[in-house]
Amino acid sequence: MPMEDIDTDQIIPARFLKAIDKLGFGDNLFYDWRYDKNDQPNPDFVLNNPLYSGKILVAGKNFGSGSSREHAAWALHGYGFRVIISSFFADIFKGNALNNGLLPIQVSPEYLDILLQTISQHPDTRITMNLPEQYVMLEPEGEKVHFEIDGYKKMCLLNGYDDIDYLLSLKDKIVEFEKNRSYVPPPLPATN
Repeated sequence: MPMEDIDTDQIIPARFLKAIDKLGFGDNLFYDWRYDKNDQPNPDFVLNNPLYSGKILVAGKNFGSGSSREHAAWALHGYGFRVIISSFFADIFKGNALNNGLLPIQVSPEYLDILLQTISQHPDTRITMNLPEQYVMLEPEGEKVHFEIDGYKKMCLLNGYDDIDYLLSLKDKIVEFEKNRSYVPPPLPATN
């Protein structure tokens, strides 16, 4: 998607935000672009073209701007994307993505142009993303481009954890710590 400034209202239009769980949001991803006014698939929209499929979305700069709705990350993940590559992400979107199992990879504007041009010329282009080694590469022998990610979020993505799952993974250590900790209750407040 070579478009720039894709905001959260374009990712998931506000009229679809009535649900309170994550199920079904992928069906409405980019709805106003994917479908015409008669709710028929728009043949000119890239995601309706079977040549462009996969779990990596390459998008123009400034992806995820606009409102802070977490639903945008839910919709992208629900559709099947696991990685979004752009040259810039809105901070709140980036956090929401990482908290929902979606990896936003920020690359240089120059490398993003290479990706978009290569995909445009060769829709069957394959992209490798290696999270443990933190690189993206055009197949078969493209340049490995390093990306940054917070160590904690990397660990969570590698293990399929959200923040609660991470805490639960430490349950035995927490229980052991609590057993060995001496607890002195605070003094009770004085009463008149």
